[in-house]
Amino acid sequence: MTTAPRHDRPGRTARTGQLRDTVLDRVEERLARLLADESRIRRTADPRSVVLVAGVAELVQAGAERAHPVICLTGYLAAGGDPDGEDVVDACAALELLDTCLMIREDVRQNATLRRGIPTLHISHAAEHERNGWRGESRRFGEGTAVLAGDLAAAYGDRFAAGLPPRARELWENLRVERALGAHAEAAAATEYLDDAWPGQCLEDCGAGCGAGWYGLRHALLIGAALADRDDLREPYEEYARALHGAWRIRGFLRGGPGFDGDAQFLRDIFFDASARERAEDTVAELLARADAAVAGAPVAPHWRDELRAFARRVAGC
Repeated sequence: MTTAPRHDRPGRTARTGQLRDTVLDRVEERLARLLADESRIRRTADPRSVVLVAGVAELVQAGAERAHPVICLTGYLAAGGDPDGEDVVDACAALELLDTCLMIREDVRQNATLRRGIPTLHISHAAEHERNGWRGESRRFGEGTAVLAGDLAAAYGDRFAAGLPPRARELWENLRVERALGAHAEAAAATEYLDDAWPGQCLEDCGAGCGAGWYGLRHALLIGAALADRDDLREPYEEYARALHGAWRIRGFLRGGPGFDGDAQFLRDIFFDASARERAEDTVAELLARADAAVAGAPVAPHWRDELRAFARRVAGC
């Protein structure tokens, strides 16, 4: 186990973001190459299967944030990981494909019409079915095709993750399970009218089964640390992730949007006056202070501490 950052050269402080972006470019290239190769192979083997590949590719190419790859890379590079490493590129590609899979399935569950500015897959495939006058029910065809596209994205993600070192692979497998269980828990809570709009459960210990569970942030950071062979960063990364997740969830509640409409809007409009909002902002500040404290005690280079602090404020909308 390494206890000090590696590959830390003078003058890197001002280039942390640029360094991460350079590795992200390699992630983009790997995703694009996979999907182009798959499209070419499937077009020859069975032209109908290209539809699924094209659906996944369209969503991946429309993505801009690459949230979990960015988190993973930040954790990896802060841990002293080699920016020329290949495993981290595979891990980030896998994380993006898992996000794509879960977005597709969420769109089907919620019957969403748009994702990333383009029609959702189940809507576009249902429309295709109806235009062509095919047999069966258009809606069921669209939903079934979209679910299969989600399965395909997850399979591609598993392909990238298959060669990861054992500890990173274990974290990936746990993340796959937790995010599936969390998505079901979120849908079930909403259906049963048990969903508490205020994200209080996320302030201290948002554990397994939470639809927006902190494990998404936690696992991405820990995969980065594992790939850099830095088990000593597990505790500070977990504390950082827990506090940052709580701040992000409160910010989401205050701003509204996905996951915080309906009951959350009612709670904000009726009960959240200026005083309540001020208290919520104070809570966000307290959680960011906790994240800062975790970073301050982490054995990483000072400029990466600064980057982790800045990253926390971007995530929390400060």
